[in-house]
Amino acid sequence: MPKKRDGGGLSKTQQAAKFLGVSVLAGAVLAGLALPAAGALGLAAKGSVEGFDEIPANLKTPPLSQRTTIQDADGGEIAKVYSRDRTVVGLKDMSPYIRQAIVAIEDARFYEHGAIDLKGILRAANKNAQSGGVSQGASTLTQQYVKNVFVEEAGDNPTKVAQATQQTIGRKVKELKYAIQIEKELGKRKILQNYLNITFFGQQAYGIEAAAQRYFSKHAKDLTLEESALLAGIVQSPSRYDPLNNPQEATRRRNTVLQRMADLKDITRAQADAAAQKPIKLAVSRPKNGCITATHGAGFFCDYIRKVFLGDKTFGKTRKERAKRWDQGGMTIRTTLDPQTQKSIQASIGDHVYEDDPVATAATIVEPGTGKILGMGQSRPYGFGENQTVINLSVDHSMGGGAGYLPGSTFKPVIAAAALEQGTSPEQQYPSPYRMPYPSPVQTCNGEWHGTPADTTENENKEEVGPYGMKEATAKSVNTYFVQLISDMGICPAVKMAQKMGIERADGKPLQQVPSMTLGTQEMSPLTMAAGYATFASGGQYCSPVAIESITDARGRAMKVPQTSCRTAMSKKTADTINTLLKGVVEDGTGKEAGLKGRDSAGKTGTTDSRYAAWFVGYTPNAAGAVWVGDPQHRRKMYNITIGGVPHDKVYGADTPGPIWRDAMTGALVGRPAPALPTVPIDDPVKDRNKGDDGGKGGGKHKPGRGHGGDNKPGGGGWDIPGWPDILGGGNGGW
Repeated sequence: MPKKRDGGGLSKTQQAAKFLGVSVLAGAVLAGLALPAAGALGLAAKGSVEGFDEIPANLKTPPLSQRTTIQDADGGEIAKVYSRDRTVVGLKDMSPYIRQAIVAIEDARFYEHGAIDLKGILRAANKNAQSGGVSQGASTLTQQYVKNVFVEEAGDNPTKVAQATQQTIGRKVKELKYAIQIEKELGKRKILQNYLNITFFGQQAYGIEAAAQRYFSKHAKDLTLEESALLAGIVQSPSRYDPLNNPQEATRRRNTVLQRMADLKDITRAQADAAAQKPIKLAVSRPKNGCITATHGAGFFCDYIRKVFLGDKTFGKTRKERAKRWDQGGMTIRTTLDPQTQKSIQASIGDHVYEDDPVATAATIVEPGTGKILGMGQSRPYGFGENQTVINLSVDHSMGGGAGYLPGSTFKPVIAAAALEQGTSPEQQYPSPYRMPYPSPVQTCNGEWHGTPADTTENENKEEVGPYGMKEATAKSVNTYFVQLISDMGICPAVKMAQKMGIERADGKPLQQVPSMTLGTQEMSPLTMAAGYATFASGGQYCSPVAIESITDARGRAMKVPQTSCRTAMSKKTADTINTLLKGVVEDGTGKEAGLKGRDSAGKTGTTDSRYAAWFVGYTPNAAGAVWVGDPQHRRKMYNITIGGVPHDKVYGADTPGPIWRDAMTGALVGRPAPALPTVPIDDPVKDRNKGDDGGKGGGKHKPGRGHGGDNKPGGGGWDIPGWPDILGGGNGGW
C-alpha cells in the first residue's frame, strides 16, 4: 500500500522560512545581482550556488504510476491493481474550477512569475518578520511539481522519499534549478496539468481524477465549485484537511480557498459566500485495489499474472526493472481467462466443497495446443480472513503456490506414454498380484536403483489380481502392473517423458528417479497436471501454460508478451493410444462418475497413501483440467470426513474430484464444439479367471511357462520376474 504523505512534515510556510536564505539568493542570482555571503547561512548558500551549474540541466520526469487493468479474454475487467491510484487526464478533462482553485491557494501569481517568485519571497520575508514567526511561504507551483517528481521517483522506498523531501539547502537549490528548466520547456498550462496529475490528495488518491473519484465518485471534469475548493485545500496537508476524518478542518480550509478565489476575481464574492454555506457532501468510492477485488474468484489468477510479469525477462532484464514497470502501471493486460470457464469452475467448486471444510480443492483448465489458461479457482477465497488464503493452490511454489500435492495414480499415464514410446505394446500383460516387492535393480538415468525387501507395493483392493493388460490395468488403476511396467522399461524414459510433458515437481526440485514415481509420490500442482494431460488431447504436442494475451501501455502502445513454447512430447500414435486407455477409465473404470455426457472425454483418478490427497485429471479435445482435493498442509487424512455436506468413509479420486471436474468441464464447454478423441484399437480379451489356463510353451521373462493353474493358484510354469521371491517366479508356479 502506498505511503500517505501529509505535506512532508513542515507546512509550506515553515519550509519557505527555512529556505528563505537560499531562495532570496537564487532569485538575486537570476536577476543578475551580487549578494555578499554573510554568516553561516550565507556561507552554506554560497557553496550551493557554486555547485549550481553542476546540476544536470534536464530533469528526468518519470512516467507517473497509474492503475493497471487486468481483463479476461473477452475484455471484461477482472481487477484493477496499482502502486498509486492515479488516472492521468488532460486539462480539458479537469473542471475549470479545480484549475482556478489550485492556483489561487497554492500560487496566486503562477501566471505572472517565472520558476521563482522573487516578489513572493520578499513578501513572505516581510510578513514573517512582522509576525515574528513563520506565517507565509513562497514555493511556486513549478517548484512543488519538481519536488513531487522527486517523490514519485522515490516510489514507496522510505529512505528515498526522505531524501526527496529532506529540508536541506542543497536539495532546495537543486529544486530551483530544475524549476527554471521546467518553466522554459513545458510552459504554464503543461506544468499545471502535470501538477494536478502528480500531486497527492489523501485517501490513496494521486492526481485530480483519482481524487474526484475517491471523494465524489465522479470525473474531474464534473467537479463543482465547492468540490474543487475542497480538493484544492487538501493538498497542503492531506491528513489535516481530510474531509472523511476531519470534516470541520476541511470545511474551514475549503472556505479559505473560496475566499481566495474571490479575492483573485476567479469567482464573485456572492459565489464564494453561497458555496461556503453549503455543507460538504461526499460520495465516497472506497479504494478497490488489487487481486482481492477480482471477480468470479479470479483473485488467484490475477496474482498469477503479477507473478508472471515479475518473473519473465520479456518485461525487463532484472526483477528490479520489472517491479518498477509493474508499479508504474498504466497498462491494460488482456489475459487468457475465459469467463465462461472461470464461472463454471467456481460454481462447481462451490457446489462440492465449502470454504470452511477441513480440506480444500483447487481446479485449473487449460486449452490443448495453445497452453492458454482458461480458468483457475479454489474453494478457499483470496484474502487474509478466516478460511481464506493468498496461497494459490493451483500453481508451483515459485508462482505463489505451496509445495504441491502427491498426484497419486494420475501420474500413471505418463509412465504408460513413456513405455509406448519405447516400443512396449499396449497389450503387454503382467501378472500384477495384489502385493509385490519392487523389482531390483532398476536402471535410472545415472545408474541403477537398488531396492530392499521392505520396498513393496499393493493394489487398492485385494480382488485386484492379474494378469492384466495395459487397458484394464489403467481402467482399474492397478499399482502392481505399473510398478512392473516402469521396472521393465527403466526409470530414465519415464523421467524424460515427464520433462517433455512439462510435468515437474511443484517445489522446483528435480524428479527423484525411483520406481515409486509411477504411483505419483512426488508433489505436483494442478496447473502442471492439466497442462501435461493436454499433451494427450493435442496429439502429443505439449504447450507451456500462458496467461497473457496482450498488453498495452498507458499510451496505448502494444508491449511484447511471453508466448507459449510448444514441442513434440510423443508420437500421435502414442497420444491416441493413451486416449483409448483413459477413455476406458471414464467409461468403465475408476472414473465413471467423472464422465461427460454428449462428448468424448478421458481422464484418470488418483489418491494417495493415507488419503492426504485425491485427484481427477482429464480432458476433451478442446480443454484439459485438473482437480485436487486435500489438506494444503498435508495433515488431515480424508477418512470419516464430510466435504461439501457429503459424508465419506474415505475419499476417492472418483467421488469428490471427479464430480467437480465433470461439472466444471460441462459448464465450460456449453456451446462449444464436441469433437471426438482419436483412438486406436487395443486387443484386451476377457479372461475366465476361474478356469485353468495352459500357460503354453516357453517361459522366460514376463511370459508364462509350462504347466496348468486353476483358481488363481500356481501352476507348473511361472512368471520370471527379476528380484521376486519364489512365490511367483523361477518356475515354481504361474498365475
